[in-house]
Parts: sequence; structure tokens; C-alpha cells
Amino acid sequence: MDTIVALTFPSDDRAARARFAAAEVAATRAVSLGPENALAHMCLGFVQIYTNRAAQGLRECERALELNPNLADAHAHIGGAKLLLGQAEETETHIQEALRLSPHDTFVYGWCTMAGVAKFLLGKEEEAIAWLRRSIEANRNYPTSHFYLAAALARLGRLDEARSEAQAGLAINPTFTIARYRPGAVSDHPAYLAGRERVIDGLRKAGVPEE
Repeated sequence: MDTIVALTFPSDDRAARARFAAAEVAATRAVSLGPENALAHMCLGFVQIYTNRAAQGLRECERALELNPNLADAHAHIGGAKLLLGQAEETETHIQEALRLSPHDTFVYGWCTMAGVAKFLLGKEEEAIAWLRRSIEANRNYPTSHFYLAAALARLGRLDEARSEAQAGLAINPTFTIARYRPGAVSDHPAYLAGRERVIDGLRKAGVPEE
């Protein structure tokens, strides 16, 4: 499951909404059939976190860790939930734990992007850049990392680097625009929404198309 795709898909994406709805049905069924199944709780938590029910999803992921403390993805999703609940300062700790448990995980790039986004939302662009570069090292074909890195660089006035990263992201996903990013918020927490406005400002300065 790609945590950062969940953080960024446009809210008018019917296919994405349908996938989340189907996933919730399946995860709810799995929890019903196997209430002691850690993976089932984590999957349900994932769906809830990225459909504006982060507090509920956080509890499901915590339950997953009660059943299996070594479930690295659950730690990462808790980090995502904290970000969406306006507690981005706690995200890095959960990502570090996920990386400790599974340093070569398939989704390391997504976890590192999550930490980078958290740092960005906290106004710590230099730290965000370090995490986002780490994500790109793990997966150069993930456009979201390039776009967030472009925004962070632009906010620091490093416009040549920012434009280069924006172009790298657009080469992978040429349909990405600010207009498509803007409605994709998956939380209504004020701190999260304020952070997204800083991201949009950075994307604009980096030369990402408006529409």
C-alpha cells in the first residue's frame, strides 16, 4: 500500500475513492473474521487514516502493533496519521521505527517521503530535503518525492534545483498540476491544511503548472 499516493490523490478521483471503499469492505470483513489478525487491523487503519478518519485509523494501527509489534508498515501509517492530525513533529519517530524494523522494505521510499512531508509541514525545509532525497535514492520513479522536493527547494530560494526536480516529477507524471493537487487533502486539521498551502506556494515557485 502506497501511503503517499493516499496523501495526494485528487478528491474528485472516482477510481481512487472506489478502491478505498472496496478496501474498507475487505478490511472490515477481515477484522470480523480474524479479530486477532494484525494485518487486518492495519489495513483497516490505512483506509481510515487516508479517508479523513485519522484518529480511528490510528487506533486500528495501534491495535495491529499490540498484536504484532514488528509490523513496520503499521508504524509508518501511525506516522502518517500523526501528520494528518496536526502532530507532524511525531511522524519522524514512527518512520524511523519502521525503517529500523524493515530497512530494505519495498515501501522505504514512501516512508521517507512521509517523513519529508512532515518536516515540510513543520517549516523545516532543510530536514525535509534530506528525507526526500533519501526517498528518491530508494525509488527515482516516484513523482511525489520529486514534487515535494521541488517545493521545499523553492521555499528556500534554490530555484534552479527546484525547477529541475519539478521537471523530473513531470517527466514521470505529466498530468500533475497545482489544480489537481489542491483538492487532494485527506484531513481537515488546520495545521495540515496550512502546511499544504506552503507546499502549493513552493510548487508554484518551482514552476509546476497551475492547470
